[in-house]
Amino acid sequence: MKEEHVTPHRTPRRAATAATIATVLLTGALATTSATAQPPETSPRAASGTSTSRATLFHAAAEHHHVPETVLLAVSYLQSRWDHHGGAPSTDAGYGPMHLTDARTALAEAPHHSDGDEDPRGDTSRPTLAHRETTRDPEHLPPALQTLDKASELTGLPASRLRTDPAANIEGGAALLAAHQRATGVPLSTDPAQWYGAVAAYSGATETGAARRFADDVFSLINTGESRRTDDGTVVTLSPTPVESATAQLDGLKLKATPPGAECPRELGCAWLPAPYRTLSEEPGDFGNHDLSDRPNNQGIDYIVIHDTEATWNTTLDLVQDPTYVSWHYSLRSADGHIANHLRAKDVGWHAGNWYVNSKAIGLEHEGFLAEGGQWYTEAMYRTSARLVRHLAKKYRIPLDRAHVIGHDNVPGTVPANVAGMHQDPGPYWDWDHYFDLLGKPFTAQGRPTSPLVTIHPDYGTNTEPYYCGATPADLCPVHGSASITLRTEPRDDAPPVTDIGIRPSPGTWSVYNHAARVSTGQKYVVAERRGDWTALWYLGQKGWFKNDPQRAKTLPAKGLVARLRPGLDSAPLYGRAYPEAEAYPEGIPVQPLVPLQYTLRPGQLYSVGQTVNGEYYHSKTFELAGHTVVRGSITYHQLQYVHRIMFVRADDVLLTSTDRMSPDPH
Repeated sequence: MKEEHVTPHRTPRRAATAATIATVLLTGALATTSATAQPPETSPRAASGTSTSRATLFHAAAEHHHVPETVLLAVSYLQSRWDHHGGAPSTDAGYGPMHLTDARTALAEAPHHSDGDEDPRGDTSRPTLAHRETTRDPEHLPPALQTLDKASELTGLPASRLRTDPAANIEGGAALLAAHQRATGVPLSTDPAQWYGAVAAYSGATETGAARRFADDVFSLINTGESRRTDDGTVVTLSPTPVESATAQLDGLKLKATPPGAECPRELGCAWLPAPYRTLSEEPGDFGNHDLSDRPNNQGIDYIVIHDTEATWNTTLDLVQDPTYVSWHYSLRSADGHIANHLRAKDVGWHAGNWYVNSKAIGLEHEGFLAEGGQWYTEAMYRTSARLVRHLAKKYRIPLDRAHVIGHDNVPGTVPANVAGMHQDPGPYWDWDHYFDLLGKPFTAQGRPTSPLVTIHPDYGTNTEPYYCGATPADLCPVHGSASITLRTEPRDDAPPVTDIGIRPSPGTWSVYNHAARVSTGQKYVVAERRGDWTALWYLGQKGWFKNDPQRAKTLPAKGLVARLRPGLDSAPLYGRAYPEAEAYPEGIPVQPLVPLQYTLRPGQLYSVGQTVNGEYYHSKTFELAGHTVVRGSITYHQLQYVHRIMFVRADDVLLTSTDRMSPDPH
């Protein structure tokens, strides 16, 4: 994109502020800090750290543009938690601490994420749904995805600076806030309460409910305060400031009314945008784009599945409202965390690629379409997502753990043929540790320090795995924190990643999309062996090794149930779905075969048990709900954390042991 210098809007400013701005923006204060000057806690991902603290940059920009510093800090925190992310874009092309969006550039520079070839419905007894690529049109983007251009116009700073320099980015965000304040007709007041309308406008929301919820969250932060060490290694603090915001200003923005009827906590301001349920032809069973049900009366809801959309917000809404396509329950917008509700929780969406999981899950799609270049999700979206999940988990009695709140990348293939094509979102950059903090269920050490069961728990900021984002290992991703750890075949730095026979016959790769050799924050595995700094986990029927950090351990001791093969058996099959036995099906309902995956449980191996379930199959091939049946069998299954994805083993094939009764982990 051609960059132009535009004359900035001129406002009076004090000499001291002018000097600070000049120092930061004009004399190279954005140079990287030397290693000796950085605090020891500095994250390796702070590739564009500054010699001026992040807090000073916020103070200078607030003074320059006559924006209350508390407002600027709270808006930025809700976008990025004050981090710069090394200049890498978020999953919807927002840059820097102020999340200035430049989707046109990001779309042009990054190849599209491989979104798999699975059938999202995941029911092998029905005709496969046609695979569809999402469109990316950088020429027709909503204003909310191109705010960086406006910031460039207001400040006179080139787009490249706004994308890559934290000082320039904060300056651009302050200028945008001031511009929104002027547009509301309210003076540039020093009173934070008078900036409610400007904050709501900054969100980019076009709906009243979304704008109100974003502004309310910003002012809640102002009232409660916040402090954290950012990715430049310095601490930023927003001191608590009691304030009653001028909420009436929202009326002056003339936004669209939020469609009512959503199944959602009222304070989240969700919109009801229903997915269509229609017959598509006179052929029996030819309907879309979801299945009617009566959950939890007929089936319990066991899972909440976290997805990313790999599409812009507008495209996402177009897809879920297409009767010939697929469906999910909620969509979440990145910039402001707005939630749209498409299905009632009682009904079954087509989203996870596994019919058993779909029939017992609620699906949440989070806006994101740049997995290669966009390695972070906004705080606004994390927060609304966590509040929604807390509500759903309480209502439907879903445990808040990684056996029940899972990523799409944790859902198993249903049969061997579709294992390799399963989706990989939300990927290694979803911050599960922060997400579970927001859920009120932080990961903590449990049981004995020497427990053989461990919870994966790397420090997200410093856990910078060497992923490559393009077609070859030369196409490295920007250095960034990750929630995942890659396992190797041997305890040495040059050993290749472990091999997943269901995905590829050769050793795994460091591709950001390769989940074959990856464990993720919050998942539980059994320690198989330790050698010095190296730890081996039972994974994929083999020992997967990772190098632990003696100063900052990558696991926590855990407690729970562990499964091992029943004595006398040579092996036990593993399944991608917990279906009932053939004898359980009533007349007229086709039997669904129990097809094992290409994996087995063998003697000596131990795996974490996430839950125990009875075999179920939801038969729903008719348009009318009256023709739907839940088939329940007598087979009991245990859900195992066998690989990155969950799998099921018959209870008769294994023995369960509590970690309280097991020997300490092997050293």
